Amino acid sequence: MSELTEPMTGTRLQVVLPDESPRMPPRVLVDLGVRAEELGVDTVWLPDHLLPPAPYGTTFGGVYEPLVTLSYLAARTERIRLGTSVLVAPLRDPFPLAKQVATLDALAEGRFVLGVGTGWSREEFDAVGSDFTTRGARTDETLRLLRHLFEGEGAFHGRFHSYEHGVFEPRPTRRVPVMVGGTSERALRRAAEFADAWQGVGLDSEGFVRARNRLRELTPRPVSAGTRLSCAGEGGEFDHAVGMFRELAAAGADAVAVWFGDAEGFGGRMERFAAALR
Repeated sequence: MSELTEPMTGTRLQVVLPDESPRMPPRVLVDLGVRAEELGVDTVWLPDHLLPPAPYGTTFGGVYEPLVTLSYLAARTERIRLGTSVLVAPLRDPFPLAKQVATLDALAEGRFVLGVGTGWSREEFDAVGSDFTTRGARTDETLRLLRHLFEGEGAFHGRFHSYEHGVFEPRPTRRVPVMVGGTSERALRRAAEFADAWQGVGLDSEGFVRARNRLRELTPRPVSAGTRLSCAGEGGEFDHAVGMFRELAAAGADAVAVWFGDAEGFGGRMERFAAALR
């Protein structure tokens, strides 16, 4: 039995795992994911950067490739949802990405959430030979293509990718949920068009409400609305993060994803945070 089934607020507690240090063994990520499940955390997320212009750390996460890592974590867990926050979609070829997503969702028995964003580092795009200026349009087309491969039939004709004939397997047995991250107007429009969930970052309760309300204006569909916050320290910083979670919950956040700093001390802060919400 889990130690925490749901915070008293009703807002789902999610966790962004620490994937910022090349010196950290990957088993640490997996062990923290298992512990998060034991605590009753709703979802664990992993970040993504392929070739950042500066060392991995607080700015650039994603040392261990998220889809591969989550596949291993799927084998070590049973209930917790597994997602990317966020996968930089326009840095990836959508056809192998579709295959990876469908396979991971099968391995996780329907627990995977594809969180996507457009990316923000022009230097990273240049390094891998990807066009920074079309990243938004290519992200949108990637989401359309994935949905077509997963659920559609026949040919696909897009601006960047097309095919006439082909068999795609494994086709997911359910609709793979998509989360769109970001707070710009374009990100909110993308969430309104494609997403099952939206995740902001760096928002206080007032900023969250403004963005959430704008999302509601853009679509009548029920899109889950949440955001991310940091709880990387102790004492006053820790108390502030707990208070911020409660403020976001009172503002109507469906979920709040928390990053608890680097691996050293992450597990302890995660446990104390979960306990503080009871």
